[in-house]
Amino acid sequence: MEKFVRPFAALRPSRQYASAVIAPPYDVVNELEARALVRERPYSFLRISRPEVEFPSGTDPYTDTVYAKAAENLQKLKTLGVLVRDPKPAYYVYQIQTDDHQQTGIAFTASIQAYDTHRIRRHELTTPVKENDRIRNIETLNAQTGPVLSVYRANEKINQLLNIKKSEEPLFQDIAQHDTTHTIWRVDDPDTLTAISHTINAMDTIYIADGHHRSAAASKVSAQRHSKNQQEQKNASYNYFLTVAFPHNELKILDYNRVVKDLNGYSPEEILKKLSMCFDVDTSDGPVKPNVPTTYGMYLSGNWYRLKIHNNLKTNHPSASLDIALLQKHLIDPILGIDDPRTNPRISFVGGIKGQEELKNLVDSGKWAVAFALYPTSMDQLMAVADANELMPPKSTWFHPKLADGLLSHILD
Repeated sequence: MEKFVRPFAALRPSRQYASAVIAPPYDVVNELEARALVRERPYSFLRISRPEVEFPSGTDPYTDTVYAKAAENLQKLKTLGVLVRDPKPAYYVYQIQTDDHQQTGIAFTASIQAYDTHRIRRHELTTPVKENDRIRNIETLNAQTGPVLSVYRANEKINQLLNIKKSEEPLFQDIAQHDTTHTIWRVDDPDTLTAISHTINAMDTIYIADGHHRSAAASKVSAQRHSKNQQEQKNASYNYFLTVAFPHNELKILDYNRVVKDLNGYSPEEILKKLSMCFDVDTSDGPVKPNVPTTYGMYLSGNWYRLKIHNNLKTNHPSASLDIALLQKHLIDPILGIDDPRTNPRISFVGGIKGQEELKNLVDSGKWAVAFALYPTSMDQLMAVADANELMPPKSTWFHPKLADGLLSHILD
């Protein structure tokens, strides 16, 4: 079987600067949050991943000047020695820990060809604006600076190799957003490199968990460079993308909830009546956080309701059986009139880390009319959808904790 992963020489923070560089992923903070996070932090990686923070509020983030600022900031950190390039290719053990959870993965570069031929499997569509943004970011920086979160079926051999490395002194350990501790070890001894390469390359597949825009952008950049360089080498760095892969039984998926701006012309009473055609509807004295599949919480007009979809509407089909797919098919589309949640501005998405109180606050603010709380998608469901070459509805998974930006970057030599 063709090799589809390899080690890389990371661009990373010097040990003394890691805490000054570490930043949340570019797409989990809005502009106001990003501006607050870079305040008095001149080396924050958000100045590279979200360079509009260097300009007045309201600046178009998609202008050439903004992208050029990201490249300028990256070069500045390299010149100052804040970021350094490792001298030789390595794998990197990447551990993320919270108060109640720990996951250990491995950072490598993965073959674009394997991605394009579905050996590295995806489960979501991308949006052109976000994909083009990441393409321009990669091209301007000549680097992939935001790792893709991926997953492999748990493998005892990999687990043993990573645990041996974790007994050694790490490159660095720092605390990021939401009090998550990120620890990284470098693996560069020949025997362990060979063992890791052999074991991962023998796997049938790995799965994109989070970072579909990053991986899609890397594929487009690779294709563009192919067309310009007929004499290229197969092993050129731009034919690989940066990812951190975790075993499937360690990743934690939270609920990804919905809020809708209006009731599509219906009154709350009419909505409740229509819901009874497909759902059992019960009032609740407090917030509803679903604890079993195919049940939902709904906050409407100051009240919480528990919804349970009728059994005859359930299916075993990989993508159609997802809780969000059932909600979309039997409520959000036919009742609320939102047929494409990817493009319709009447719907928005709220990560489960913000809790049920956030859903209540959004509706009580008057800016949103109704909120829906969902049961989390499972890793088995995600892999089943990807294996079937199907797609999940947008925003079906909220992975927590998330990778940090700035700790590992892949230079396109």
